[in-house]
Amino acid sequence: MDNVLVPRLPPEILITPRVRIPAAEVELATARSGGPGGQHVNKTESKVILRWNLPASRALRDHDRAWLLQRLANRLTLGGDIVLSAETERSQSANAEEVVRRFAQIVREALVRPKPRRATKPTRSSRERRLTTKRHESDRKRNRRSGPD
Repeated sequence: MDNVLVPRLPPEILITPRVRIPAAEVELATARSGGPGGQHVNKTESKVILRWNLPASRALRDHDRAWLLQRLANRLTLGGDIVLSAETERSQSANAEEVVRRFAQIVREALVRPKPRRATKPTRSSRERRLTTKRHESDRKRNRRSGPD
């Protein structure tokens, strides 16, 4: 990361109405984009790299932090940072907006807790349908057999 960027970030990044990450916790840096693009790519730092330290974040409650550490374990560095980059656009500001949008989406999706499954019993009619079908199939197979001649 060549250059520390101070882009036009909002004071806090809205993840959910309950979770807002202060911009001070998010570090943005720039670098030169790779790949083809001619002189523009060679002389401008349009790639934006976002880094956020999840374990050190004060924006999260303890249970949310523990949940995110578990859910995002495969995305975290050894130090507990989430690192994302964007380099698809020509402008640095567009890439900054893109990386912040993706970051918020990743954290938002990881915070979703699945609804617990409630066990249900099969209905009486579904049990009867199943048994009727079983009898029908059994009769069909029994009728295929040839009897003693």
